[in-house]
Amino acid sequence: MPLALDNLRVGRSYIMVNYGEERRFIVLARLSGRNFKVKDLATLEIYEIEELLRWGTGPDYDLDEIYAP
Repeated sequence: MPLALDNLRVGRSYIMVNYGEERRFIVLARLSGRNFKVKDLATLEIYEIEELLRWGTGPDYDLDEIYAP
């Protein structure tokens, strides 16, 4: 079961799968309600999470925290 966007925490890392794309990111700041500024861990690009969910959630949607050992 995917996490709700309300459960995201600044400074923690997450993995999101949506429409066949897998994104790993760290939350940098909470901008408003359900929007966050995130940094992609693969490309180091900074964007808003609303950009990832602009077209909705697909049947494969999943959002989980990445736990570091």
